[in-house]
Amino acid sequence: MSTLDATRAELGLLVLYLGKAEARDKICRAIQYGSKFLSNGEPGTAQNVDKTTSLARKVFRLFKFVNDLHALISPTPQGTPLPLILLGKSKNALLSTFLFLDQFVWLGRTGIYQNKERTELIGRISLYCWLGSSVCTTLVELGELGRLSSSMKKLEKDLKNKNKYDNEQYRAKLNKSNERTLSLIKAGIDTVVAVGLLQLAPKTVTPRVTGAFGFVSSLISCYQVPASIIVVFFLCAFIFLP
Repeated sequence: MSTLDATRAELGLLVLYLGKAEARDKICRAIQYGSKFLSNGEPGTAQNVDKTTSLARKVFRLFKFVNDLHALISPTPQGTPLPLILLGKSKNALLSTFLFLDQFVWLGRTGIYQNKERTELIGRISLYCWLGSSVCTTLVELGELGRLSSSMKKLEKDLKNKNKYDNEQYRAKLNKSNERTLSLIKAGIDTVVAVGLLQLAPKTVTPRVTGAFGFVSSLISCYQVPASIIVVFFLCAFIFLP
């Protein structure tokens, strides 16, 4: 395959990735928090990029609250402990509320809704909902990781002297454990970001800290979106192309 054919194929994969609204939102999120880190809350170009990108992202999230609303009313897998069910449903309810209220914030910041004080109040309520959903996600992932760890140890005992990595069921559980560990890290980071946006600890979680944590969380989100590795491959191909 020629260099042109390879580049064309990579561009085609990139188009497929960028065709996902979720992917565009995550890329914009990385730009937003990267700009917040650079600005450190000070007026200037970086802060303008932060604000405009934040507003643009709200368009990608229009009606996205339906996703978590659907998850809220959907049945949970059999065998899930009641505390984890309640935490999971709380997460869905809080995240759905956050995304729903965020639409009114967008209306206020674009000038369609004229009441600025009400817009700021709705914005803070929505961020508290996001903070609550991040805490619930953290607890859910901790609980699920504990369950996975127990089942993996039981499976190891059943396999005895056999190579556990040759067992398909064990590998599947290991992959699931890795995914949940990454989700746990992201949820913990998002909790810090929410605290920063709400200015609950302004001396500790400064705009620069919020931006740094938000940027790392955004990179994790980009990785979690299907086919996101295409972007990394595309960029690397351009860097090392002769």
